[in-house]
Amino acid sequence: TVSSSFVKPMRAPAAGQRRAAMLYTAEMPTAPPGFHALVAGHRGAVLADPSGAIENLSAKAALERLSDGPRPLVCHAPYTFLRLGAGSTAAFDLLELFAFVRPARFCRPTPSGIAEALLLDEPRGAEQEALSLQRAAGALLAELAEPEFDREIAAETAREMRNWIWTPHVLRVLEAETPSVMGRAPGLHAWRRIDEWSEHAPPAQPGNQPVSAEEARGRLALLVGANAEDRPQQGDYASAVSQAFSAREEKGAPSAILAEAGTGTGKTFGYVASASLWAERNRGPVWISTFTRNLQRQVDRELDRLHPDPDVKGRKVVVRKGRENYLCLLNFEEAVSRSLPRDAVALGLMARWVEATRDGDMGGGDFPGWLVDLAGARNTTGLADRRGECVYSSCDHYHRCFVEKAVRRSRRADIVIANHALVLAQAGASDDGQFPSRLVFDEGHHLFDAADGAFSVRLSGREGAELRRWLLGPEDGRRARARGLESRLERIEALDERSGEHVEEIKLAARLLPGPNWDRRISEGKGQGAAEEFLQEVRKQVYARAANSQSPYDLETETADPVPGLLEAANALNAALDGLILPMKNLAQRLAVVLDEKAKSLDTAARNRMESVSRALQRRVEDELQAWKSMLDALAEGASEEFVDWFSVARRRGLDVDVAMHRHFVDPMLPFARTVLERTHGVVVTSATLRDSTGDAEIDWESAERRTGAVHLEKSAFRAQVPSPYDYPAQTRVFVVEDVNRNDAAQVASAYRELFFAAGGGGLGLFTAIARLRAVHKLIAPAMEDAGYPLLAQHVDRMDNGSLVEIFRAEERSCLLGTDAMRDGVDVPGHSLRLIVFERMPWPVPTILHKARREAFGGNRYDDLIVRLRLKQAFGRLVRRAADAGVFVMLDGRMPSRLGAAFPEGVRIVRAGLSETLAETRKFLASRQSGPLAPDS
Repeated sequence: TVSSSFVKPMRAPAAGQRRAAMLYTAEMPTAPPGFHALVAGHRGAVLADPSGAIENLSAKAALERLSDGPRPLVCHAPYTFLRLGAGSTAAFDLLELFAFVRPARFCRPTPSGIAEALLLDEPRGAEQEALSLQRAAGALLAELAEPEFDREIAAETAREMRNWIWTPHVLRVLEAETPSVMGRAPGLHAWRRIDEWSEHAPPAQPGNQPVSAEEARGRLALLVGANAEDRPQQGDYASAVSQAFSAREEKGAPSAILAEAGTGTGKTFGYVASASLWAERNRGPVWISTFTRNLQRQVDRELDRLHPDPDVKGRKVVVRKGRENYLCLLNFEEAVSRSLPRDAVALGLMARWVEATRDGDMGGGDFPGWLVDLAGARNTTGLADRRGECVYSSCDHYHRCFVEKAVRRSRRADIVIANHALVLAQAGASDDGQFPSRLVFDEGHHLFDAADGAFSVRLSGREGAELRRWLLGPEDGRRARARGLESRLERIEALDERSGEHVEEIKLAARLLPGPNWDRRISEGKGQGAAEEFLQEVRKQVYARAANSQSPYDLETETADPVPGLLEAANALNAALDGLILPMKNLAQRLAVVLDEKAKSLDTAARNRMESVSRALQRRVEDELQAWKSMLDALAEGASEEFVDWFSVARRRGLDVDVAMHRHFVDPMLPFARTVLERTHGVVVTSATLRDSTGDAEIDWESAERRTGAVHLEKSAFRAQVPSPYDYPAQTRVFVVEDVNRNDAAQVASAYRELFFAAGGGGLGLFTAIARLRAVHKLIAPAMEDAGYPLLAQHVDRMDNGSLVEIFRAEERSCLLGTDAMRDGVDVPGHSLRLIVFERMPWPVPTILHKARREAFGGNRYDDLIVRLRLKQAFGRLVRRAADAGVFVMLDGRMPSRLGAAFPEGVRIVRAGLSETLAETRKFLASRQSGPLAPDS
């Protein structure tokens, strides 16, 4: 579906793969009967019949041929038929067959990607791609016949996928006309074939033996190997961060290291050197926290150098994420039990993945993101553990649970690779004995945003409805995963009558929260219950005071001077919340008493269930309901200067989808320092872009300390700055184009097209608005395809972002359009990324929250800091190795010269017209031999 022109070097195939490829080549010279392969483009399609005859058709003609003709063989059906301007059409999707035959293994969702995974010849051009799809189908079906393939379970699963278009072909190859094997679980019941975890004694408190700078350099030398290029900066960096692994001298005063290291320094091995030594020496884990999934995977891969043996690495290194990233086996079992015929295919593919996955992680790991595009979110990522629903030890799958496995492994590991959100959540939920004493925050420039999300509060329709569902369970009579308190405490009420009374009081009081269809009632002014009536008044104030109440986007307004009726509704909700908090507290306390009084008779499952419910009730009261009451009090009394409160209405496609009151810290690094930093013994915060670039070193470091929370520590943080080894003035060029009207979509589109041509592909276009991205894509995609430059686009192509980036990485002539938020997700080598084009200056959105922070943090200087950091982070994508070269283009001629400090010292910013920029871009990249450049046409 996307033309391919680059294939990465491939590892030697496994014996089974070689035999499958040979079997296909020798015994299946053409595709299985009836397979017509279809590859779609922006201007038309290519259709190959089973004999290999090729037809080039218009989109309309292709759809007419398929309407009453053969079901085509395609790669990524949603993407293919979107290109043809059609909805869903029955087709043999090769990705579905790949997911069935090779579960928990990723391939790029393109014809060339599948060919590479199957060790077939690389297809070039749409005609070869169509033929390649036929060959790939034959190779995958042949692989099913391999002796080592688990034919019995595969056949069981395929039988239950009754309406799957591939089922007859799969069963024919598996010779599955024989009866299913007696005694084996049905194919979809994958949870029965997962190993259980075992419990271990709790680990001892880690020691406090330090790591010296010399020891860190020695471990670093072992990690990089004797043949590695000499990088003195990496050794300096390792020495600096080793100070975080010294013994703490005073409670609440960690050894904090702020380490800015330019791209190419080798940060990962630099901090892993000290972290691994400390963990081995002190028998305690070091947590490495990242912000993006890309870096989490990169750190995991690079730790193969530390532990080459996969079994050893499995014990020593654990990847941890939040519960919402992991498949919930109970969700999956219930989805299977209540599935409709249309769900069978999705659940069958998920069953294959469940059996093969390493850790059940659907937020990356071995879960192919494109499976969501094919099977739908409801039966894939929708089966993850949603907040507040877990019943822990009362779940039949507790001892197989992927989350529980990860938690237990992380307690015994040396290194835990986590993310900022999970670390902040763990800090609020664990005591000091459980919280890691040593932390490394990579991508530290994201800590401010991560803390902002972690320490904020929303009193909204969605949050209230979720709490009501947690307390009452489903109210529509349908069977659902969500469970109320009654089902969580089943049989406990019979054991203790007073607990049952508190549950009944909670059920009655919970009616104050938004119920089913709350959003429709609020929009119609017919709110029921204290919460809905309050949110109804909030909505009224937002629409009365928003600058443009007809906007299709989210609306917001201040909480000051409430409209008539809002304060009364707030007071009524405040009182009603008291009526809910009291029985919740009473139940939590009563469960603690029962645990003590019935200690001899309670079985383990009942004890664990009661403990988890008691903790959850306390957490809901303290972290949620009490915060809501504080926000409601502030409407009359005024909020503390620490906070910013406001009202909002979230809108999608012109309809209200949520109404909320928000509270954020003006400085979220204040609670971050108290909750996280002060609890550690040593912490490293590192990034290539920690500091601003004002030209004043002290001001730049002060901005870094403020945005990382170090400014709130009693003990000053140690500052370390290691320059990049790259020669940016020689390896990069920066242009500001002054003659393109940024408000004219046609001019912006033509500029993007010509810049992508000048670079020979490998271009990343960043936008500040989705609407403008879509407009540019529509205008240039056909012409780029004609010229042999596939154009990928976030928010346009029906494909997950991870797959888009993987295609962009592998196919050197491809280009990618995305929002500015994608800049950190694109971490690809320089031969794939040669050009970055910003459509306009990435100024911060002027929200109420930003306005408050702007006033607190320096006015215009705060705006400039945000923009400079965004430009620095984007520019840093261009050069990842010493041989890379790249061009950075800003199409907004109004870029102030003071923001040019975002770029490395010595890099000259050239203000020019588009024509000159194109000529210089082509000349510079050609001189650096950075990629396949377009002819001067």
